Amino acid sequence: MSDSPFPLEPTPDAAQAAIRDEFSFFNDWSERYQYLIDLGRKLPPFPEEWKTEEHRLLGCQSMVWIVPSGDASRLDFAAVSDSAIVSGLIYLALRVYSGRSAAEIMAASPDYIADIGLAKHLSPTRSNGLASLLAFIREQAESAASG
Repeated sequence: MSDSPFPLEPTPDAAQAAIRDEFSFFNDWSERYQYLIDLGRKLPPFPEEWKTEEHRLLGCQSMVWIVPSGDASRLDFAAVSDSAIVSGLIYLALRVYSGRSAAEIMAASPDYIADIGLAKHLSPTRSNGLASLLAFIREQAESAASG
């Protein structure tokens, strides 16, 4: 997955700070949703042959596929959704966690979700899907760290 743009920032904390800063520019949630959709369009291309049940993330109402690669020193994630807003949520999660070590992933709490108000503005099904995505990323890090 060498074509991954992640990480954009040097640490997960720096990525979360950048996300907070970017979302602070928007006055209302219609603008924030549009920004999320725009971010989702920036996800790297996801090969059609990876869109299989094996790579499907369960717990999401929309279709989400995620493929991890790497080891404890660096884990990368490729992911995509058939939903524009969910693709934006994926982009934010990958921005914080993809291209990081397992230790960095496990140490980074996804504070940006509450900090930018996402927790209050997502439907229950999207919140569950985001929780599933973050749990999958953490499980991959824990598995890589334990060898």
